Amino acid sequence: MKLWQPIDLVRAALVVVIVVVAVTASAEAADKPDGTRWWSHIRFLADDALEGRNTGTEGHRKAAAYVAEEFAKAGLKPAGLDGYFQPVQLISSEIDESRSSLSLVRAAGTEPLTLGEDANIGLRVDPAPALDAELVFAGYGLSIPEAGYDDFQGLDVRGKVVVYLAGPPPSIPGPLAAHMQSAHERASVLSRLGAIGTVAIPNPKNMDIPWERSTLARLMPAMRLADPALDESFGLKIGIAVNPAHADKWLAGSGHTFQEILEAADAGKPLPHFPIPTRLEAKAAVKRAPVESQNVAAVLPGSDPRLKEEYVVFSAHLDHLGIGKPIDGDAIYNGAMDNAAGIATMLEIATSLKESGTALRRSVLFVAVTGEEKGLLGSRYFATHPTVDARKIIADINVDMFLPLFPLKLLTVYGLNESDLGEDATAVAESVGVASQADPEPKRNLFIRSDQYSFIRVGVPSLALKLGFGKGSPEERIAKEWLTKRYHAPSDDLNQPVDKQAAAEFNALVAKLLERVANRDERPRWKDDSFFKRFAK
Repeated sequence: MKLWQPIDLVRAALVVVIVVVAVTASAEAADKPDGTRWWSHIRFLADDALEGRNTGTEGHRKAAAYVAEEFAKAGLKPAGLDGYFQPVQLISSEIDESRSSLSLVRAAGTEPLTLGEDANIGLRVDPAPALDAELVFAGYGLSIPEAGYDDFQGLDVRGKVVVYLAGPPPSIPGPLAAHMQSAHERASVLSRLGAIGTVAIPNPKNMDIPWERSTLARLMPAMRLADPALDESFGLKIGIAVNPAHADKWLAGSGHTFQEILEAADAGKPLPHFPIPTRLEAKAAVKRAPVESQNVAAVLPGSDPRLKEEYVVFSAHLDHLGIGKPIDGDAIYNGAMDNAAGIATMLEIATSLKESGTALRRSVLFVAVTGEEKGLLGSRYFATHPTVDARKIIADINVDMFLPLFPLKLLTVYGLNESDLGEDATAVAESVGVASQADPEPKRNLFIRSDQYSFIRVGVPSLALKLGFGKGSPEERIAKEWLTKRYHAPSDDLNQPVDKQAAAEFNALVAKLLERVANRDERPRWKDDSFFKRFAK
């Protein structure tokens, strides 16, 4: 019989340690979300069978039914007007380009424009059947009294169509500039000044999508809320988007060039303002039809008798673009990252809260909204017609296209410096070893381009969250490449590479933020120096 030696005892101890560590690591890995369940929701929502979940379509209705079913499985209570659903009435509009036209009339003659190539007639403003008006160039087309800025000073725009460079002047803080560039704020100012339409020329440096791809969307249905009280076009008669490659056609004879204007913008110099010796002739044939779509709303009731009647909203949009012009032979715009991913995060968090048995002091209101791609329509309707007491909605956390394309090391928080919710987000991120930053790209106006803005407009402190990246980093390159190739394209589908672990970590972070806000002693507050404090009620 062999006697045990000291070395054998050491080896045996090491084996025990290794086994214990392995078992512990295995158990921890089993408990740690890996994004598998999150991705399963995306597989359903972004499947070709749902045909891109366009607002008001059968595909969107199937997606809404799926979300309601998952809410029920997670033990959430219905919070719609019809069970989990809040019907939203809309008007759909489609341009008939065969009977529509744009022409520039000068002393030397008339220059017809090619729709789709030179410019497009937008449908967020319901266009007049016919229009003949003078043109005037008005810098960025903004009037911001709070900042002492006015592109219209000394400029007569009454009865005219205003041509402008899309984007903000560099001297205006990002959130304020974003708000003043919103469609309703711009239309309100122009209507007050007597203008009748707009011609927006994008700065090529700030375009998310190249013109040759973005122009394909012009034939997709546009929508507006059917409730006339929510019409925010303020009587404008036309809205036109211009291909920047052909911008000089609109400036001909003025003594100015588009290159000159871009150079001034790039240098941070004031843009010129001038009349254009050209008239715009426009004809627009539009087919209109009523449409109904659905918001889906559910509530996790709070546990604190004093606070449970207050609500933290968690919002994400369910719709995407539907079926459109084929790109590389694919006509279904699946919207996997935009925004099946955000809805999947909502469902994952609802389920994880049930599984953990977490009791929150306030109630959490989960709202999957429709019509975001049509102009934040579903969230605008919910924010102005909430299914709970509007005075009891204390915060909104929104997730839209958060892009888990690389590891989560940095969190971008839109609205970081506007309310004390930013401090909650920073603290939660730090607790899991993630840094946080404010909007690194304010010229993209992302603060007003998703559903948190609808809640901000009715005075609710709000945040939107995404995976962040630093300037010049490999992550920035990945995100930019995604925007160029996949944003609002059929390739935002189930075949793209996704970092599921990053998504799982993001979902856990958002869940912790919801818990922190729901358990606060005090309601969130706008900061005293925030422009948006004026909307507080």
